[in-house]
Amino acid sequence: MQGQVVHAKRGIRSQYQAIQSSLCKDSAPFSVIDAFMKLYPFQTLYIADLDAILGIGNHSDLTLKISRKYPNLNIWLDCGIRQVNARALYHGNDSQLNIRPVVGSENIANLQDYRAISYACESQHILSLDYSATSAMGIAELHNSARFWPDHTICMTLNAVGNTQGVDVSKLNDLIQLNRARKNPSKLYAAGGVRNLADIQALAKMGIAGALVATALHAGTLSKADIESIHTIKNPN
Repeated sequence: MQGQVVHAKRGIRSQYQAIQSSLCKDSAPFSVIDAFMKLYPFQTLYIADLDAILGIGNHSDLTLKISRKYPNLNIWLDCGIRQVNARALYHGNDSQLNIRPVVGSENIANLQDYRAISYACESQHILSLDYSATSAMGIAELHNSARFWPDHTICMTLNAVGNTQGVDVSKLNDLIQLNRARKNPSKLYAAGGVRNLADIQALAKMGIAGALVATALHAGTLSKADIESIHTIKNPN
C-alpha cells in the first residue's frame, strides 16, 4: 500500500500500518522479500496490490521489478481484477511467466464477468474466495459450488488475517465438501489466522495444499526450523 508492505489486520484496510518485522528493519517491499528468501527459499510469493484493489492506483511496475529479480519465484498477484480489461493492471503471461493473477471474489459483480476473466486467463488464474466476519464476499455461484473453481483456490478469511484467533476450520471444511464434487479437485489454500507450525500441521491433516503466511513469519512464531520440518515431511527423500 502506497509503496510499502503493510500489516493486514482483520481486513480493515483503512487501518493497515507499515509492517514492523523481526526479519527486517523497514517496510520496503524488497527488504521484506529479501528477508523472507534469506529465511527460507520459498517457491511462491503472494502479493496483494491494495492500492489497485481499492482503485487508488497500482504497483504494476514494482511487481514487474520483483518478478525480474526473482525469476524462479512463482508470484500470485491480486490486483483487484474486476473485468477482463483490468488485466492491464498486471503484466501477465505475455511478458513474465512467473506472475499469475489472483481473482478475488470480493471484486466480481457477476458470473459472466468471472467466466470471461477465467477464459482470458486460460483458467491459469488463482481464485480467492473472500470472506468477511459475517458473510461470503462476491457472487454466490463461486461460494456455493466448486464448478467454476480453477486448479488453485484460496480460502481468504479476511477477519482472521493478521491476528491470533487461528484458522477458520469450519469454513475450510465447507469448501472441502464442495471440492469433492469436482472430477479433478482444486488445490485448496488457507489464508488468515495461521499462527504456528501446529496450525500448518493441522491444515495438512485436513488435506489443505498450503497456506498463505505472513504475520507468523514477521512475529517469529513460525521459524526457519519449523518451515524446514514441513518440507521434510512433504519430501522425506
